[in-house]
Amino acid sequence: MGKLGFRSKKGAAGVVAAAGTVCFALAAFLVGAGDRASAETRDAGEVYLFSYFLGNGEDGLHLAWSEDGLSWRPLGEGRSFMAPAVGNKLVRDPCLCLGPDGVFHLVWTTGWGDRGFGVAHSADLLSWSAQDFVPVMAETPGAKNCWAPEIIWDSHAERYLIYWSSTVEGRFAETAASGDEGWNHRIYRTATRDFRTYEPAALFYEPGFNCIDATIAPFGDGYVMVLKDETRHPPAKNLRVSFAERMDGPWSPASEPFTPAALWVEGPSILRVGEFRHVYFDAYTQRRYGLMRTRDFRTFEDLSDRAHFPPGTRHGTALAVPRTVFEKIREKLGRN
Repeated sequence: MGKLGFRSKKGAAGVVAAAGTVCFALAAFLVGAGDRASAETRDAGEVYLFSYFLGNGEDGLHLAWSEDGLSWRPLGEGRSFMAPAVGNKLVRDPCLCLGPDGVFHLVWTTGWGDRGFGVAHSADLLSWSAQDFVPVMAETPGAKNCWAPEIIWDSHAERYLIYWSSTVEGRFAETAASGDEGWNHRIYRTATRDFRTYEPAALFYEPGFNCIDATIAPFGDGYVMVLKDETRHPPAKNLRVSFAERMDGPWSPASEPFTPAALWVEGPSILRVGEFRHVYFDAYTQRRYGLMRTRDFRTFEDLSDRAHFPPGTRHGTALAVPRTVFEKIREKLGRN
């Protein structure tokens, strides 16, 4: 298909123009918050946020915050920060990204069978642009869904990379019987610079097994991907790791699983906390959140017993934000 095109009713540009000092604080934070910055520099002026959903995603975006990456408290007394308005009007798997434009960009799953994702923008997480639905898989014959989109700024290509999992009927016949109820996912991607024009959807990662819920973060001189092996027959439902020198790949073969044996998990998110990387995950069959800690993505320590999330937290994204911006948000919320 040709390049997807759409015009936002407000768009990210309007949010940037209206953001004022908040945008400047966010942009200054980004300049000093690269992957190679010292733990002392990063920790001194930042607070951790976690975007998540409750139930089936009917009431929208929820946020939690933490000082240590272990104890997470609901922001705004657990209120919804953005109600769903596009697609099948759900906000599931919300992925929040802080861009170099000093704006928060959010993408999410809008419905179980929707062939696109939702996108919206905010300078302060309280006021949001109009929501848009990007029908990224609508022109792919046999596409059944578009699940768990994630967004990350690609500084090398100077664009936002957005990737997700989809089942496309007729593809990857060798694993067609491995999933639940005919689902047979792989990771696909698009990219945008302006949130108006998007590159055509393309296959992004094919590890040789049914996979969903990929998440990417800078690591060392390259990038790391954590994704879920969604194989049901025989059961896998675990997390694996892949590496790449560049964000657009090529990506290495997936590692062996690193999450606890026999525990079904999904929705990983990576957060740098001091010298460690935290990999959070939704242990959905046990209705709780878990945490694996690592320095190198080859050896892991299970810290799930020390991690505490708001009740009902489901598939979300962790990120660091400037403390000054976080305090402005809390002030508007009455310190809740």
